[in-house]
Amino acid sequence: MFKLRKEKMVEIKKINDVTWKIEKFGDMKVPVIIFASKKLLEKIKQDDTIKQSMNMASLPGVLKNIVVCADAHQGYGACIGGVSAFDINKGVISPGEIGYDINCSVRLLKTNLKLEDIEKKGKKEIIHSLFRTIPSGVGKGSKLKLSKQELNDVLKEGAQWAVKKGYGINQDYLHTEEQGCIKGADSSAVSERAKSRGKSQLGSLGAGNHFLEIQVVDEIFDEKIAKIFGLEKGQITIMIHCGSRGLGHQVASDYIKEMENKYGWPKQDRELVNAPIKSELGKKYLSAMAAAANFAFANKQLITHWVRQDLKHYFPNLKIDVVYDICHNIAKFEKHIIDGKEKQVLIMRKGATRSFGPGHPEVPSDYRKVGQPVLIPGNMGTASYVLIGTKKAEEVSFSSTAHGAGRLMSRTRARKTISGEKIKQELEKKGIDIETGSWRGLAEEAPQVYKDIEEVVRVSHEAGIGNLVVRLKPIGVVKG
Repeated sequence: MFKLRKEKMVEIKKINDVTWKIEKFGDMKVPVIIFASKKLLEKIKQDDTIKQSMNMASLPGVLKNIVVCADAHQGYGACIGGVSAFDINKGVISPGEIGYDINCSVRLLKTNLKLEDIEKKGKKEIIHSLFRTIPSGVGKGSKLKLSKQELNDVLKEGAQWAVKKGYGINQDYLHTEEQGCIKGADSSAVSERAKSRGKSQLGSLGAGNHFLEIQVVDEIFDEKIAKIFGLEKGQITIMIHCGSRGLGHQVASDYIKEMENKYGWPKQDRELVNAPIKSELGKKYLSAMAAAANFAFANKQLITHWVRQDLKHYFPNLKIDVVYDICHNIAKFEKHIIDGKEKQVLIMRKGATRSFGPGHPEVPSDYRKVGQPVLIPGNMGTASYVLIGTKKAEEVSFSSTAHGAGRLMSRTRARKTISGEKIKQELEKKGIDIETGSWRGLAEEAPQVYKDIEEVVRVSHEAGIGNLVVRLKPIGVVKG
């Protein structure tokens, strides 16, 4: 039994070593399934993650069960690391179950470089050059000057807009979730305030947990799949983690307010304010969310282009290709098995990634036989991982798994107890060079504020909802 803070006792049943269940009771319409080791479950219990997942299980039209991933922690309204499915006709859409940073996501690039190539040219110099080239940090703007019409085109076309303008190649968006463009986006559903915040930020990293990281392929767990992804030991990769910047944040703020005004607050938690999926407001939010997601896709595409340009100065024969680009905070209409029948539902993933298995039509054609790449970044001082989506994930977790290590410590506490300067020194001792515009931001994202990434990916692999392919070791990081 587990006692919720200031509330009643909750029984968390052990299904196996990496799966737990809370049966429905009270207002819950469906149970909660938690994928975690005993060690990670104890961490999850330390905040309101369990309570938030139970609140998610109480909303109208929710189906089958709530999924809580191994990296889960407390978020706004819904837990980060939470996944839910809703009936299209009876269900609701909630910005709190998607998050403020709409389509916060990660892209992995592979190169034809080895570690010795980077070291020969000077790793510190290369990291510094990337830091100067890619705008990062709070309020940092873009190199682009977009017209109002161009911004509307970005919101409609996503990464495909950027490629069409010469910022990349078709293969980039073909290796991106939804091919870098979510259908149904409507720029008119995005407020002028949101557009003004985003217009000057396209092609920038931002701050917080966003980063650009140079890595080396450190270990291969599945040679066959790694080869299909074009990854081999000793190879240099680059990971980009960012989202929809101020535009996505404003879209969330705007629609939370509109939904509060029209529908009021749900009794479970005012932060889970929502609208019926089929309502005018629900459809309008989905259109605005899709537009913000497309902004994020274009954002990473531009950063990819500038990384290529910058590194070409050091390596004239450089080749950089996109392995995959995956969403974290998003709502999607997908087909899943509900009560033994295939049904189209609305899936909301917040701090969780898609994990489609072999043969799924939405997996890029050159990966389809094996499944979708799943990218799980660690923190600045630990490894990141490439996994592969599975059929089992389609059966037990709405084709979802973890999206990262998951926070253990609040940013406020981190700032009070950790020195950014000291973190930089410690990372450099490990051979990880870092460039940052903020000591405060570095302290907030220190390795010790996150859960154990090794444990998170082990749970995913043992649960069969994302199997290990490759481990990536950081050698240099750009932070806002």
